[in-house]
Amino acid sequence: MSACGQCGCYRKLDFGIRMAYQPIVDIENKNIFAYEALVRGEQGQGAGEVLSWVTDENIYSFDQCCRMTAIETAAKIGLPGKVSINFLPNAIYEPETCLARALDTAQRVGFPRENIIFEVTEHEKIENHALLKDVFATYKKNGFLTAIDDFGEGYAGLNLLSDFQPDLLKIDMNLIRNIHTDRVKQAIVRGVLTVSRELDIIPIAEGIETEEEYKVLRDMGVTLMQGYYFAKPEIEKVPVARHLD
Repeated sequence: MSACGQCGCYRKLDFGIRMAYQPIVDIENKNIFAYEALVRGEQGQGAGEVLSWVTDENIYSFDQCCRMTAIETAAKIGLPGKVSINFLPNAIYEPETCLARALDTAQRVGFPRENIIFEVTEHEKIENHALLKDVFATYKKNGFLTAIDDFGEGYAGLNLLSDFQPDLLKIDMNLIRNIHTDRVKQAIVRGVLTVSRELDIIPIAEGIETEEEYKVLRDMGVTLMQGYYFAKPEIEKVPVARHLD
């Protein structure tokens, strides 16, 4: 049975999920900007394994269950501030309908809707760009921040960004890894930062693991960061972030 409380998704899923949270830190203001909700299996299995269980038949239920579990758990553990929730673009069939359950869940558990960020996780090719553009417009209309995750990896590239501009752009960890020793990665990330500034999008560097990576990105002007250097994800707990003093 799924762990997603009253949402009813367990009727269509034959596995359960839990949520881990990892902080996105603001190094300029030395506080937490938000916490990303990361799906885990009931026995703590990683996101990659859990996603391998998703099929065409259960993708909608899985997507909805993740949203509601993220909000329910955030309320249960007293998550202080914003929660960033991944959604699967190909699971959406009608933006308002897909958003309704998340809004109902937030109201039911008393989690402020203004503290919800929706980020598109784009590891699979988007089948309907027009629909996803409508999704982003619907979320913005309802007052939510939006983000593109893993920018620079897989299908999440400039073509995706040209179709819709989110509030936040998360630079993929493969561009961040060992950036302090890689001139090519440094040049690419500078280009992404320039595009972000031109489009009034706030960049987030994810996957930071070392002080050297942190310092290079800080010197490039990145203020929002995420990664093991600050804190690892913790299941159903609020992790404490390091290196903010």
